Amino acid sequence: MPNVSKESLILVVDDTTTNLEIVLDILTNAGFEVLTEVNGEKALKQVESRLPDLILLDVMMPKIDGFETCKKLKENSETCDIPVIFMTGNSDTESKIKGLNIGAVDYITKPFHEEELLARIKTHLQLRNLRKTLENRVAERTAALSKVLKDLQESQIQLVQTEKMSALGQLVAGVAHEINNPVGFIHGNLGHASVYFQAMAKLIELYQEHYPHPVAEIEQEIAAIDLQHMLSDLPNLISSMKEGVQRIRNISTSLRNFSRADSDRKVYCNIHDGIDSTIMILKHRLKASEYRPNIEVIKNYGDLPEIECFSGQLNQVFMNILANAIDALEEFNLGRSYVDIESNPNKIWVQTSLTEDKNHAFILIKDNGVGMSPEVKEKIFDHLFTTKPVGRGTGLGLSIARQIVVEKHGGTLKVNSAPSQGSEFIIKLPI
Repeated sequence: MPNVSKESLILVVDDTTTNLEIVLDILTNAGFEVLTEVNGEKALKQVESRLPDLILLDVMMPKIDGFETCKKLKENSETCDIPVIFMTGNSDTESKIKGLNIGAVDYITKPFHEEELLARIKTHLQLRNLRKTLENRVAERTAALSKVLKDLQESQIQLVQTEKMSALGQLVAGVAHEINNPVGFIHGNLGHASVYFQAMAKLIELYQEHYPHPVAEIEQEIAAIDLQHMLSDLPNLISSMKEGVQRIRNISTSLRNFSRADSDRKVYCNIHDGIDSTIMILKHRLKASEYRPNIEVIKNYGDLPEIECFSGQLNQVFMNILANAIDALEEFNLGRSYVDIESNPNKIWVQTSLTEDKNHAFILIKDNGVGMSPEVKEKIFDHLFTTKPVGRGTGLGLSIARQIVVEKHGGTLKVNSAPSQGSEFIIKLPI
């Protein structure tokens, strides 16, 4: 049996001075550290200041007896695990059963033999040490399993993110390629069409100059087609078509920028380009409808340098936060009339700035939507947590966003929010 006496403190409680002296002498000679008390009340106060490893407790004592003292010890979460051995001159079975039912681990009948007393004490101290060791091992194993579970969840999140961005990148690359070919063709031909029209318009002017009085049939056709309006309006039509084609090209560029496949290393990128691309993709959700005016996006960009980052992943962060802001505004609009919304319009603010030491960039995205309760705010970044109905939210968006900002870029992602006060997400990235 291992030596358990060197570090063990034993509290002996007995109202008989002779018994205390005998037990004190035995335990001290065996190498134990010993505290003594003469009644249950003092014993309970003693354990408040210093917890013993084991208690030898007399049953018959004034005021509160050993049974009541043991009961109070077991009711206290701080002392309930301390092994209690009863000492008594009463050896009837009923008393022993009562003591064991209350929570004692053993029962020694007076007068006792020194060897028996020490053997029982050492056995229960060893059992307590073994239990503590087992509890520590269980706690360590639980912590290890929790870490494994967390790592697995983060790996799953990263896998979902990688697969999502890869699939989106392939889709957008294909769509952009298919769009760019006809758009390029139209854009080039519009230039030629403009030149051709100018030439024909010049020719018509020359005809009108040299033949101011055409035959009646030509005059009738000129009036029917409203030639002068056509000549003045056609340049505007060609200009509008050019602008429309350019918008399609900008959307295609925004799609490719947003879903840009990240390499295994960071590259220097303009954060503002990523935000603008994301807003462009979400433009259809920002436009006015029959139920509400348009959602205004107010941009206030600071003078940021290019930041070394995984641009595609950061764009995913902007997408998640901005899409959630639009969701919050739409939820806030429920039950409100068009006029009511118009008087307090939906807005999203996007602001960027540098820290004073110019070592970090701030990206602030704020809305005046429904806001969050403290309970929701506490869990907003948790894996699989969502407040949206089934089929609309996965609970991965903000969890992925935090992982990208914190783990991939060494930054921070925080939220300020209150019910009916909107939400404000603050991203801090090292430069």
